[in-house]
Amino acid sequence: MLATAPERAGLDDEQLRGMYQRMLTIRQFEDRVKYESSAGNVLGPTHLYIGEEAIAVGVCTALRPDDYITSTHRGHGHAIAKGCQPRRMMAELFGRETGVCHGRGGSMHIADFSVGMLGANAIVAGGIPLATGVGLAIQLKQTDQVIAGFFGESASNRGPFHEGLNMSAVWHLPVLFVCENNQFGQYTYASQVMLIENVSDRAAAYGMPGLTVDGNDVLAVYQAAREAIARLRRGDGPVLLECKTYRMEGHNIGDELYYRRPGEQESWKAKDPIARLRDCLQDWGALTAAQDAEIIADVQAEIEEAVSFAAASPYASTDTIYDDVFSSDYQVTP
Repeated sequence: MLATAPERAGLDDEQLRGMYQRMLTIRQFEDRVKYESSAGNVLGPTHLYIGEEAIAVGVCTALRPDDYITSTHRGHGHAIAKGCQPRRMMAELFGRETGVCHGRGGSMHIADFSVGMLGANAIVAGGIPLATGVGLAIQLKQTDQVIAGFFGESASNRGPFHEGLNMSAVWHLPVLFVCENNQFGQYTYASQVMLIENVSDRAAAYGMPGLTVDGNDVLAVYQAAREAIARLRRGDGPVLLECKTYRMEGHNIGDELYYRRPGEQESWKAKDPIARLRDCLQDWGALTAAQDAEIIADVQAEIEEAVSFAAASPYASTDTIYDDVFSSDYQVTP
C-alpha cells in the first residue's frame, strides 16, 4: 500500500502554488527540449523527465538551499527543482559557452554546485557512491546538512546500490536514497528483472527504514521526504524512499515505445502529477483561474527566454579546450 500525505501537507497557499509552478516549469522545459532536439538544436542523447515531476519537486521542496543532490541521466527535473536556471540549462543542451557547464556536459552531465546540484550521471547507479561520499563529508564537517541521491529502480540491481546503502547504514550517514521507480529499465519492464514488488523492501537488509509512496502525488513525496530528512538531521542514519511513477516518454528521444502494452500509457495519463496537484489546489481555493493563467504565462515566457538566450549564446572557443580538465596549478603545453 502506498503512503499518502495529509491534506495540504502543512503547506500554505503560496508554497503549494510554488510547487505547482516548478512542476509546470519542468514539464514545459522538457516539452521544449523534445522540440528543439527534433530541430537539431539539442546536442547528444537526451532523456526526458515528463511524468515524474512530482518526485523532484516533492523531495527538493523538503530540502534546504544548502543541502545537496546527486542526479541521473534523466536529470533535468532534479536540476530545475534544486534551483538551476532553465536558461543556463537550455544553453548547456545547446552546447553553448553560457551553459551551466559551459556547454561541455550536455544533458546527462548537468551540474551546478552553487545550488547544491552535484551532477547528473550517465552511468546507472553512478550517483549512489557519490551521494554516500558526500554524506561522509557532511558527517566529518559536523553540519546538519543532508544529501538526496536520485536513481532509478534498475540501479537497485547493481553493486553500487548495495555498497552505498550498506556503507551509509553502518556509518549512519545523512543520505536520503530516492528511488524513482518509473517501471522501466531502458526498454524492459522492471517486473521482468525483479521478483520483489517494492524496491524499498531492500532497505531491511541494511537496517534502514524503507518507504514506498505514490510518486505522482507531490504532497505524498514531500511529506515522506520531510520526515526522512528530519531523521537524517538528527543523525539517525539513512532512509530509502521509493517513489512509484511512470515514464511517459521513451527511454530517450527517438524511442518508438514498441515494447509497451496497449492502453498502458493512456491509463497513466489519468494520474498526471501536475493535473492532480492543480485539481487539489483549485478544490482547496489555493489556485484561482486567474492565478493559474498567470503561472502558465510566466512559465511559458521563461522557457521562451531560455531558448532565445541559448540560441544567441556562443559556442565554446577552442582556446578554452583545456579549461576544467586539469587543476589550475597544472601547466599544459599544446
